Amino acid sequence: MKNFATFFILIAFSCNCFADVVSDKEKDALLKIYYATNGAKWKIKWDISQSVSSWYGVLTENGRVIGLNLAENNLEGELPTAFCDLIYLMTVDLHQNKLQGSLPETIQNLKDLEILDISDNKLSGTLPTGICELQKLKNLELFRNKIAGTLPLGIGNLKQLEVLTLFNNEFEGALPVSFYQISTLKVVLLNSNKFSGNLSSEIGNFQALKNFSLFDNSFEGEIPLGIEKLPNLSEMNLSYNKFKGAASKELILMDSLNLTMFDENGNPFLLEMNENKQPENITVN
Repeated sequence: MKNFATFFILIAFSCNCFADVVSDKEKDALLKIYYATNGAKWKIKWDISQSVSSWYGVLTENGRVIGLNLAENNLEGELPTAFCDLIYLMTVDLHQNKLQGSLPETIQNLKDLEILDISDNKLSGTLPTGICELQKLKNLELFRNKIAGTLPLGIGNLKQLEVLTLFNNEFEGALPVSFYQISTLKVVLLNSNKFSGNLSSEIGNFQALKNFSLFDNSFEGEIPLGIEKLPNLSEMNLSYNKFKGAASKELILMDSLNLTMFDENGNPFLLEMNENKQPENITVN
């Protein structure tokens, strides 16, 4: 009986040991990240003689790397293409480091990714089109970098995206048509870029939207009436763009909305009044 119990203890121990071991390919990918980002100067370094599951910021489950949290850890250099060999990643948080270069072109390999936060770095280049294939992605946070170019035309494929924060970059051009089909969006912060073009009337699809910021861009045309029909919108800043016409009275008088609107010169935006009255200037903070 004693031997029988010992047998099961050994089996259980063996299972746990194997569950702790990630594949050679994933371990190799992590090591390439470590060396490419000057791991010797990280605030909290890895003891690569120990098991991967003990490495700081690496979350494993059933022998797979599912999370990488190395925020504020003094990473510098470029993310190697091997980063995309961590195909089971669900969360990546690398914010507030010194990462440079572009996001790897093979980022579409991270099919399970739900959260990607590489904000407050020095990333450049353009947003790879492969990012549009990450259909489980909920949070895409790349603010305070130097990423340029237009948003990929297929960004509307991110059907579960809830948070999109790209402010303080160098994005340009119009928002793709497909962007307005992401009905799950709750937070959209695109301020301080070089976006242009008109806002689509399809903006009314953003029924879950709570926080919407476009200030300090070059958007133009009229403000779509659909904005005033967004039931969950609580904060919006459209200031310092090139919008023409007037904001509707209904939009201004939304009790639940903290609204900031100035024109490209910093003057209060024009409020549309009743037909029998002249428009007047207003300041809304």
